[in-house]
Amino acid sequence: MTARGTPSRFLQSVLQNGAGRYVCQLKRVSLMFSKKGQSSLGVREFIEDGVVDFAKKNPGIVVYVSAQSCRIPKIVAEYLNGNVKEELVTNKTSQQIAELIMKLSNQSGLDIIRIRKPFHTDSPSIQGQWHPFTNRPPSKDPIGPQAK
Repeated sequence: MTARGTPSRFLQSVLQNGAGRYVCQLKRVSLMFSKKGQSSLGVREFIEDGVVDFAKKNPGIVVYVSAQSCRIPKIVAEYLNGNVKEELVTNKTSQQIAELIMKLSNQSGLDIIRIRKPFHTDSPSIQGQWHPFTNRPPSKDPIGPQAK
């Protein structure tokens, strides 16, 4: 936590993701719904129409479907770093649930927080950060168009 009261950190990649091949951080999705509940209607439609297509497009993600006698349908997403996110999908349509699952599959599982700087390195340069005017000779005149 910072003095502002909001958590922050330096920009970094998850498990050096992107240094080699891309690894999807979502490992498991559980769809929990009621067989008869009206609030689970969108989940049941998504299971009939879209869950097989999602599973074929994302073979690295395990999809569990469990019909329980629960009142509130939800999606539980488990990530490689151990984080678990629960999303309530009460009275949502099949299309909204498909968009939510795609959003969860594109996330890293880390909380969304403020980034301190847009750059960070583990071994900083002792010469300072480069910018376009680093090797420019100092001049008294401001930078502008050259007069002929």
